[in-house]
Amino acid sequence: MGIAVPDKVVTNDDMAVNLDTSDAWIVERTGIRERHIGGTTSGLAIEAAVAAMAKAGRTAEEIDNLLLATTTPDGIVPGTAPSVQSGIGMKGGAFDLNAACSGFVYGLVTAAGLISIGSGPILLIGSETLSRITDMDDRKIAIIVGDGAGAVVVEPVDGPGSLISWNLNSDGSLRHLLKCEHGGTLYMDGKEVFRRAVRWSSSRPNG
Repeated sequence: MGIAVPDKVVTNDDMAVNLDTSDAWIVERTGIRERHIGGTTSGLAIEAAVAAMAKAGRTAEEIDNLLLATTTPDGIVPGTAPSVQSGIGMKGGAFDLNAACSGFVYGLVTAAGLISIGSGPILLIGSETLSRITDMDDRKIAIIVGDGAGAVVVEPVDGPGSLISWNLNSDGSLRHLLKCEHGGTLYMDGKEVFRRAVRWSSSRPNG
Protein backbone atom coordinates (compact mmCIF):
# COMPACT_ATOMS: atom_id res chain seq x y z
CA MET A 1 0.00 0.00 0.00
CA GLY A 2 1.02 3.62 -0.40
CA ILE A 3 -0.16 7.00 0.83
CA ALA A 4 0.23 10.63 -0.21
CA VAL A 5 -0.62 13.84 1.59
CA PRO A 6 0.01 17.50 0.70
CA ASP A 7 2.86 19.30 2.42
CA LYS A 8 0.64 21.98 3.97
CA VAL A 9 -0.47 21.11 7.51
CA VAL A 10 -3.33 22.97 9.21
CA THR A 11 -3.51 22.47 12.97
CA ASN A 12 -6.50 22.93 15.22
CA ASP A 13 -4.87 26.07 16.60
CA ASP A 14 -4.62 27.40 13.05
CA MET A 15 -8.35 26.83 12.57
CA ALA A 16 -9.18 28.51 15.87
CA VAL A 17 -7.84 31.79 14.48
CA ASN A 18 -10.89 32.16 12.22
CA LEU A 19 -13.41 29.77 13.76
CA ASP A 20 -15.16 29.70 17.12
CA THR A 21 -13.32 26.60 18.25
CA SER A 22 -10.20 25.35 20.00
CA ASP A 23 -7.77 22.48 19.88
CA ALA A 24 -9.37 20.90 22.95
CA TRP A 25 -12.90 21.20 21.50
CA ILE A 26 -11.93 19.56 18.19
CA VAL A 27 -9.85 16.78 19.74
CA GLU A 28 -12.59 15.92 22.25
CA ARG A 29 -15.22 15.55 19.52
CA THR A 30 -13.22 14.14 16.62
CA GLY A 31 -9.77 13.04 17.77
CA ILE A 32 -8.29 15.19 15.00
CA ARG A 33 -5.27 17.39 15.79
CA GLU A 34 -4.21 18.42 12.30
CA ARG A 35 -5.07 17.89 8.66
CA HIS A 36 -3.21 18.15 5.33
CA ILE A 37 -4.56 20.61 2.75
CA GLY A 38 -3.71 21.04 -0.94
CA GLY A 39 -2.78 19.15 -4.06
CA THR A 40 -5.00 17.67 -6.75
CA THR A 41 -6.95 14.44 -6.68
CA SER A 42 -4.99 12.98 -9.59
CA GLY A 43 -1.63 14.21 -8.31
CA LEU A 44 -2.12 12.67 -4.88
CA ALA A 45 -3.48 9.48 -6.44
CA ILE A 46 -0.43 9.13 -8.68
CA GLU A 47 1.95 9.58 -5.77
CA ALA A 48 0.12 6.99 -3.65
CA ALA A 49 -0.12 4.59 -6.60
CA VAL A 50 3.61 4.73 -7.33
CA ALA A 51 4.38 4.01 -3.67
CA ALA A 52 1.93 1.09 -3.56
CA MET A 53 3.32 -0.49 -6.73
CA ALA A 54 6.87 -0.17 -5.41
CA LYS A 55 5.96 -1.96 -2.18
CA ALA A 56 4.07 -4.65 -4.09
CA GLY A 57 6.98 -5.19 -6.46
CA ARG A 58 4.78 -4.41 -9.46
CA THR A 59 5.30 -2.17 -12.45
CA ALA A 60 2.60 -0.13 -14.18
CA GLU A 61 2.80 -2.52 -17.16
CA GLU A 62 1.66 -5.37 -14.88
CA ILE A 63 -1.51 -3.60 -13.69
CA ASP A 64 -4.65 -4.67 -15.57
CA ASN A 65 -7.15 -2.19 -14.16
CA LEU A 66 -7.20 0.99 -12.11
CA LEU A 67 -10.11 1.95 -9.83
CA LEU A 68 -10.16 5.45 -8.38
CA ALA A 69 -12.57 6.02 -5.50
CA THR A 70 -13.19 9.74 -5.24
CA THR A 71 -15.95 12.24 -4.70
CA THR A 72 -13.71 15.15 -5.71
CA PRO A 73 -12.59 14.42 -9.29
CA ASP A 74 -10.38 16.91 -11.05
CA GLY A 75 -13.23 17.63 -13.47
CA ILE A 76 -16.65 16.41 -14.50
CA VAL A 77 -15.50 14.87 -17.79
CA PRO A 78 -13.37 12.87 -18.35
CA GLY A 79 -12.98 10.78 -15.21
CA THR A 80 -9.88 11.35 -13.13
CA ALA A 81 -8.79 7.70 -13.23
CA PRO A 82 -7.53 7.96 -16.85
CA SER A 83 -5.36 10.91 -15.82
CA VAL A 84 -3.87 8.78 -13.06
CA GLN A 85 -3.44 5.93 -15.53
CA SER A 86 -1.51 8.22 -17.87
CA GLY A 87 0.51 9.63 -14.99
CA ILE A 88 1.83 6.23 -13.93
CA GLY A 89 2.22 4.93 -17.49
CA MET A 90 -0.17 1.96 -17.43
CA LYS A 91 -2.54 0.50 -20.01
CA GLY A 92 -5.84 -1.30 -19.48
CA GLY A 93 -9.03 -0.17 -17.79
CA ALA A 94 -9.35 2.91 -15.60
CA PHE A 95 -12.52 4.34 -14.08
CA ASP A 96 -13.82 6.48 -11.23
CA LEU A 97 -16.09 5.22 -8.47
CA ASN A 98 -18.01 7.80 -6.42
CA ALA A 99 -19.32 6.47 -3.13
CA ALA A 100 -18.07 9.27 -0.85
CA CYS A 101 -16.69 8.07 2.50
CA SER A 102 -17.40 4.43 1.65
CA GLY A 103 -15.72 4.65 -1.76
CA PHE A 104 -12.69 2.54 -0.87
CA VAL A 105 -14.92 -0.24 0.50
CA TYR A 106 -17.04 -0.23 -2.66
CA GLY A 107 -13.82 -0.21 -4.65
CA LEU A 108 -12.44 -3.24 -2.81
CA VAL A 109 -15.60 -5.24 -3.50
CA THR A 110 -15.47 -4.17 -7.15
CA ALA A 111 -11.80 -5.14 -7.42
CA ALA A 112 -12.52 -8.55 -5.92
CA GLY A 113 -15.32 -9.03 -8.44
CA LEU A 114 -13.06 -8.16 -11.37
CA ILE A 115 -10.41 -10.55 -10.15
CA SER A 116 -13.00 -13.32 -9.78
CA ILE A 117 -13.77 -13.06 -13.51
CA GLY A 118 -10.17 -13.07 -14.63
CA SER A 119 -8.55 -9.66 -14.08
CA GLY A 120 -4.90 -9.52 -13.18
CA PRO A 121 -3.47 -7.05 -10.62
CA ILE A 122 -5.71 -4.09 -9.85
CA LEU A 123 -4.62 -0.73 -8.51
CA LEU A 124 -7.26 0.51 -6.08
CA ILE A 125 -6.90 4.15 -5.02
CA GLY A 126 -8.88 6.41 -2.74
CA SER A 127 -8.06 10.08 -3.30
CA GLU A 128 -9.86 13.19 -2.07
CA THR A 129 -9.26 16.93 -2.11
CA LEU A 130 -12.26 17.84 0.01
CA SER A 131 -10.83 21.23 0.95
CA ARG A 132 -11.77 22.36 -2.58
CA ILE A 133 -15.48 21.91 -1.88
CA THR A 134 -15.47 22.96 1.77
CA ASP A 135 -16.46 26.30 3.24
CA MET A 136 -13.55 26.73 5.62
CA ASP A 137 -15.68 29.14 7.68
CA ASP A 138 -18.20 26.37 8.39
CA ARG A 139 -17.05 24.87 11.69
CA LYS A 140 -19.20 21.76 11.33
CA ILE A 141 -17.34 20.69 8.18
CA ALA A 142 -14.00 22.50 8.10
CA ILE A 143 -12.57 20.81 11.20
CA ILE A 144 -13.05 17.26 9.91
CA VAL A 145 -11.94 17.37 6.26
CA GLY A 146 -8.52 17.14 4.70
CA ASP A 147 -6.81 16.05 1.49
CA GLY A 148 -4.87 12.88 0.74
CA ALA A 149 -4.75 9.55 -1.03
CA GLY A 150 -4.20 5.88 -0.26
CA ALA A 151 -3.57 3.06 -2.72
CA VAL A 152 -3.29 -0.72 -2.65
CA VAL A 153 -2.46 -3.39 -5.22
CA VAL A 154 -5.08 -6.16 -5.22
CA GLU A 155 -4.13 -9.24 -7.16
CA PRO A 156 -5.18 -12.87 -7.66
CA VAL A 157 -3.43 -15.56 -5.64
CA ASP A 158 -3.40 -19.34 -5.67
CA GLY A 159 -5.59 -20.97 -3.04
CA PRO A 160 -7.65 -19.08 -0.43
CA GLY A 161 -7.49 -15.35 -0.73
CA SER A 162 -10.90 -13.95 -1.62
CA LEU A 163 -13.05 -11.62 0.46
CA ILE A 164 -14.58 -13.54 3.37
CA SER A 165 -17.75 -11.48 3.26
CA TRP A 166 -19.01 -8.06 2.25
CA ASN A 167 -22.03 -5.87 2.84
CA LEU A 168 -22.88 -2.75 0.82
CA ASN A 169 -25.77 -0.50 1.78
CA SER A 170 -27.15 2.87 0.72
CA ASP A 171 -30.21 5.00 1.53
CA GLY A 172 -30.81 7.66 -1.09
CA SER A 173 -33.71 9.13 0.89
CA LEU A 174 -31.14 10.65 3.27
CA ARG A 175 -29.40 12.71 0.60
CA HIS A 176 -30.47 15.91 2.36
CA LEU A 177 -28.23 15.07 5.32
CA LEU A 178 -24.94 15.09 3.39
CA LYS A 179 -24.60 16.68 -0.02
CA CYS A 180 -22.77 19.07 -2.32
CA GLU A 181 -24.40 20.61 -5.38
CA HIS A 182 -22.44 21.47 -8.54
CA GLY A 183 -20.47 24.63 -7.81
CA GLY A 184 -21.41 24.57 -4.14
CA THR A 185 -19.80 23.47 -0.90
CA LEU A 186 -20.30 20.51 1.38
CA TYR A 187 -23.33 20.46 3.65
CA MET A 188 -23.67 17.93 6.44
CA ASP A 189 -26.05 17.47 9.35
CA GLY A 190 -23.35 15.78 11.36
CA LYS A 191 -25.39 14.75 14.39
CA GLU A 192 -28.10 13.15 12.27
CA VAL A 193 -25.60 11.41 9.99
CA PHE A 194 -23.90 9.93 13.06
CA ARG A 195 -27.22 8.93 14.63
CA ARG A 196 -28.41 7.20 11.47
CA ALA A 197 -25.10 5.39 10.96
CA VAL A 198 -24.99 4.10 14.53
CA ARG A 199 -28.64 3.02 14.42
CA TRP A 200 -28.13 1.16 11.13
CA SER A 201 -24.95 -0.53 12.33
CA SER A 202 -26.52 -1.72 15.59
CA SER A 203 -29.44 -3.22 13.67
CA ARG A 204 -27.18 -5.52 11.61
CA PRO A 205 -26.89 -9.19 12.68
CA ASN A 206 -23.19 -8.74 13.48
CA GLY A 207 -23.62 -5.22 14.86
